[in-house]
Amino acid sequence: MKTNILLLAVAFLAFGCKDQKKTGELSALEPVEKTQEMKSLHEFKVIDLYGEPFDFASLKGKKVLVVNTASECGLTPQYKGLQELYETFKDRDFVIVGFPANNFGGQEPGSDEEIAEFCEANYGVSFPMMSKISVKGEDMHPVYRFLTSKEQNGYMDTEVSWNFQKYLVDADGHVVAMKSPQTLPADESIINWITGENE
Repeated sequence: MKTNILLLAVAFLAFGCKDQKKTGELSALEPVEKTQEMKSLHEFKVIDLYGEPFDFASLKGKKVLVVNTASECGLTPQYKGLQELYETFKDRDFVIVGFPANNFGGQEPGSDEEIAEFCEANYGVSFPMMSKISVKGEDMHPVYRFLTSKEQNGYMDTEVSWNFQKYLVDADGHVVAMKSPQTLPADESIINWITGENE
């Protein structure tokens, strides 16, 4: 009888300790989950092509197409399509934000001033253009760390493969899709997303 009671007591203590350990593990996970909540594009502030501060919080309520650009790339003519897309839908809570980057083939060697002059003179670009940044590697800009990291954006891990890769960000500042550099601005999937046809 004493042996049975002793065995029950040991089993109870073991089970109790196991339960406490499980509870402790769940509690310990809570802070980790909180740090992994997805960020929003609206949390970021950058400098634009003219040296002025640009706060992404000003774009709350708008769908945003973020694109890395270059002036000497085979895809550079996409500036024309991007400008046309912007002009067509800018009054429908849509905006394009361009980030010049020199990460691919040295195809964006110019200064911010030279890039601004090139964009205006050749393509009449009027959508917001930011100061030149890096979109990959150790010096990747925080905005692109957000766009490419699932840990930050809560949606997907990606890598910028070339100039004119496009990220679609919803009105709440959350990444919802990535389009390859070869996907033209007038692609049906992009237009349907802007107009809400695929929602």
